[in-house]
Amino acid sequence: MTQDIHEAVQERYGELAREEKSCCCKSESASAKLYDSTMLEGLPVDVTGLSLGCGDPVSIANLNPGETVLDLGSGGGIDCFLAARQVGDEGYVIGVDMTPDMLAKANASKVEMGVKNVEFRKGHIENLPVVNDSIDVVMSNCVINLSPDKAAVFSEVFRVLKPGGRASISDIVTEGEFTPELRADLNRWSECVTGAIDAEAYTGLMRAAGFVDVQIVDKVEAKEDIVPLQEGMPRIYSARITARKPA
Repeated sequence: MTQDIHEAVQERYGELAREEKSCCCKSESASAKLYDSTMLEGLPVDVTGLSLGCGDPVSIANLNPGETVLDLGSGGGIDCFLAARQVGDEGYVIGVDMTPDMLAKANASKVEMGVKNVEFRKGHIENLPVVNDSIDVVMSNCVINLSPDKAAVFSEVFRVLKPGGRASISDIVTEGEFTPELRADLNRWSECVTGAIDAEAYTGLMRAAGFVDVQIVDKVEAKEDIVPLQEGMPRIYSARITARKPA
């Protein structure tokens, strides 16, 4: 089923890139809902109009000048470009995405903006094209829920982080679990719905990978944005989660 999920997700996100629609939020101005307006100043509409997230992982990442940042499932690049401003010319940002159309969009925006400290790489978040112990902060925005192997994702995040490195995640989580029948619905999975898991299970996987100080910073019920829901679904939340790799 892993390959089927990857193919369904890649097909959907490729279509979103070509049509410039947002994923998890039904509003066309999704970026305006997720980020402080001052953060978006100077970003082209090709970036802000292709907001595929469910929250803002940048604000809770507490980025510092000179840090190296990795963004999982970087999409159109909005979080990479926001992070690049904060880490400055001495810092560096890597975005990883498996969808060629998304990478093309992100790279075109990078050229348009003249950004020099951002790089986009093709790859799966379960097998990151990043060397060990090289990243200060890993971010992700509404992407890990799409993975069929979340334990592998957290293991990879732990591997690439430097000792003492941090994770800053916005994602869809649940209170309770989906039925096997709903889990098998690839359309709903690729819409950031039925791939989501219970919040306690999510943070438990992070701890099992070796993370400490795992915290759900905040969570907001997401039913208004994820529509249409089916009867029998668990409560669904957009959550921001932080964690740290031991020094």
